[in-house]
Amino acid sequence: MAARPTWKGFLKVSLVTIPVRVYPATESAATISFNQLHEECQTRIQQKKWCPHCEREVTSAEIVKGYEFEKGRWVVVPEEDIAKVKTESTKIINLAQFAADDEIDPMYVDKAYYLAPENGMAADAYAVMRDGMKGKVGIGKVAIHGREYLVAVKPHRQGLVMYTLHHAAEIRTIDQIEELSDVRGSVNAAEAKLAAQVIASYEAPLDLKTYTDEYQAGLRAIIDAKIAGEEVVAPKEEAAPKVIDLMEALRRSLDQVSAGKKAPAKVAEAATAPAKKAAKPVAAAKTVAKKRKAS
Repeated sequence: MAARPTWKGFLKVSLVTIPVRVYPATESAATISFNQLHEECQTRIQQKKWCPHCEREVTSAEIVKGYEFEKGRWVVVPEEDIAKVKTESTKIINLAQFAADDEIDPMYVDKAYYLAPENGMAADAYAVMRDGMKGKVGIGKVAIHGREYLVAVKPHRQGLVMYTLHHAAEIRTIDQIEELSDVRGSVNAAEAKLAAQVIASYEAPLDLKTYTDEYQAGLRAIIDAKIAGEEVVAPKEEAAPKVIDLMEALRRSLDQVSAGKKAPAKVAEAATAPAKKAAKPVAAAKTVAKKRKAS
């Protein structure tokens, strides 16, 4: 299914205005979701809107938005009044400032969107501004779904990507986490060196495509197994080892990595054999799923 734009308007840099569309850069449809059922008859539960004062169910047409300005006192704000709030950001993403693209702390980033030119005529100006922004990030605002967001816009491959940002007031400071008050400010040089060696042994070129959602895959396997009428067997959990001596744990970590790199292929295959046996119901479930698709 083709992506649908979330927002339409203009990207503005100084006197340059480019008509653009905003598309979500992430997809949540792949996430497995469950419905609430009545256990006795397996009927889906309905969520009804109930007025405790009138003691009856109300329809959507009877519901209005209200703001509690004092305890128990409300002011009703109709949709037509909300629509009267018109800021520049409802139609224009005005990039008011530029900075180096590595200046934004990832903690501030909320969601990612793609910016695309509205039409072919806008594509040339879009491409020029994209190349002009290399190494930079533009900061502005946009109003989407009744809320104004602080945003950062930066080049990404052949296009532009826009990140909605949290405002500074929304970020908790690290000082608010009480447990961190007990953490040492500096550590022993030998400890730090050994920890750095362990970390360096795991360094590799980053490719996030190699990481998959194993939890979702496990849920799918359980669902397929239950559809097929098969028993779901939970894998045996290994107890986490207790760390008594930090330096000893770091040395053993290095030894484990070294042993893993030297282990022959046959030894590695033998080590994974029990896991394959335990995953039999999962494999059977996948076979059932394939048969269903084929039919």
